[in-house]
Amino acid sequence: MDFNVKKLASDAGVFFSRAMQFTEEKLGQAEKTELDAHFENLLARADCTKNWTEKILRQTEVLLQPNPSARVEEFLYEKLDRKVPSRVTNGELLAQYMAEAANDFGPGTPYGKTLIKVGETQRRLGAAERDFIHSASINFLTPLRNFLEGDWRTISKERRILQNRRLDLDACKARLKKAKAAEAKAAAEHELRLTQTEFDRQAEVTRLLLEGISSTHVNHLRCLHEFVESQTNYYAQCYQYMLDLQKQLGRFSGTFVGNAESTSPPPAATSPPAVAAATLPAVPTIPVVPTIVGVPNTVAESVLNPNEVKPPASGTRKARVLYDYEAADSTELALLADEMITVYSLPGMDPDWLIGERGNQKGKVPVTYLELLS
Repeated sequence: MDFNVKKLASDAGVFFSRAMQFTEEKLGQAEKTELDAHFENLLARADCTKNWTEKILRQTEVLLQPNPSARVEEFLYEKLDRKVPSRVTNGELLAQYMAEAANDFGPGTPYGKTLIKVGETQRRLGAAERDFIHSASINFLTPLRNFLEGDWRTISKERRILQNRRLDLDACKARLKKAKAAEAKAAAEHELRLTQTEFDRQAEVTRLLLEGISSTHVNHLRCLHEFVESQTNYYAQCYQYMLDLQKQLGRFSGTFVGNAESTSPPPAATSPPAVAAATLPAVPTIPVVPTIVGVPNTVAESVLNPNEVKPPASGTRKARVLYDYEAADSTELALLADEMITVYSLPGMDPDWLIGERGNQKGKVPVTYLELLS
């Protein structure tokens, strides 16, 4: 008990001495030991690294999980050292709804078939998103958290110790200046040498930790490259999935329109493009050369062989190909991205398709793969 009381009194005395020194420094009534410029630069660099790492970490978490409630839940699971439960992505949930809707509408109907195809693509997109989030969390977020919760806490602790050693050193210098008697000066000089040694030792420890920030930057740079690679793979997968879906919808659009016309023939005064737009809203269309109003759909039978089709006197346009396209049969024209072709429409033709010409080659092409030029 005696030892504890003495230690408590000693600690209280040290705390009071440091508080007095700190207050006098703020008031400009005491001298302060300044660190060298290189050390100050290391401190500023460390603070900058910590601040930006926190901001990048928080914003990346928002990017990967926009739902704040889900982020709080994941944080609590992490702090409790428990595995975060698997969560359905928005794409996977949309795929589930589309599949259920297709069953209600009839999986054999044009709308039901399209829902199934789009739903399957959404499921694949959701799975790709899940893989990307998992990869980014391990390869990018975890190293940033480890730095903030490990290395930075150690650096902060050693900096606080260094600050206390500096206050003790400056307090000893002040007592040495105030000492008058020879014995008091000798005691103050001895205490000053001890505190100077402790300060120098702590400064060297802190300096080594601060210089390790360069290694932290190298590690974070490697993690950033891995994050970019994961994100690139994710968006490449999404692009390929959507491109495949677009091709499927482009090939089957004519079948859907044909089914709609066979079950519910439009009035003679309605143009074929208007009928197609009303029966298939899920497939995007691009404005084409207007067709003749009131021409029966039997005319389309005569254009099934594009090689026998002659371009109209007017109405041809230039178009730039947006994506590669593989011809499904001999009536279609294979396309290469960025090439220029001549296109035109014919009366009674499906509005989602055009006749494309490239030199001596001719065939049907989907308008969704083209950028029509003026």
